[in-house]
Amino acid sequence: MLIAANLGVFIYEGVLASQGGRALPSFLIEHSLVPQRLLGGLADGQQWLTIFTAMFLHGGVAHVAGNCWFLWIFGKNVEDRLGPVRYILFYLFSGLGAAALQVAMDTGSTLPMLGASGAISGVLGAYLALFPTAWIFTLVPWVVPIVPLPAFVLLIVWFGLQALNGVGSLMNDEMARGGVAWWAHAGGFLTGLIVTIMLRRKGWIKRR
Repeated sequence: MLIAANLGVFIYEGVLASQGGRALPSFLIEHSLVPQRLLGGLADGQQWLTIFTAMFLHGGVAHVAGNCWFLWIFGKNVEDRLGPVRYILFYLFSGLGAAALQVAMDTGSTLPMLGASGAISGVLGAYLALFPTAWIFTLVPWVVPIVPLPAFVLLIVWFGLQALNGVGSLMNDEMARGGVAWWAHAGGFLTGLIVTIMLRRKGWIKRR
């Protein structure tokens, strides 16, 4: 359902794009999360809503395809352990955590933030907590085309890269304008990891 929702909204974006003019840009700007706009209109319910609407917007085919692929690969096992209702709530809460850290680290940004990657990063955090020793076949540049790696190695390295690039974006304005919400990825991942550990301690996660 989440993959269908992301693809459905992207198809709608394509319909708006086919109309030409400002239809698509206006739609994206209105429903994306803009940190400065959000903080400047805290009493505006519409601005709070953009935290969630932005999770279902994407900027291109590669953007939506990559996010849906990660959601499919990692999400189905996490959903199996959480159950469908908790999984959807978990997904949205991870997206909220992602948005919170990105806004906190770049309060004055006027760049629209959109995409499911923050929420999906939360799914990756949950996967690390639940399946740390699962083997994942992945592309490793400059080494060999595809190798199996334990999930904890892949995901910890991935998180480290997000945090490192996030720090770099704070020190480099050009990098900050590069179009990647690094802190949202890190925030979503940490939210997903922490929430999953808490849920497991409360016994709200199914056993294998």
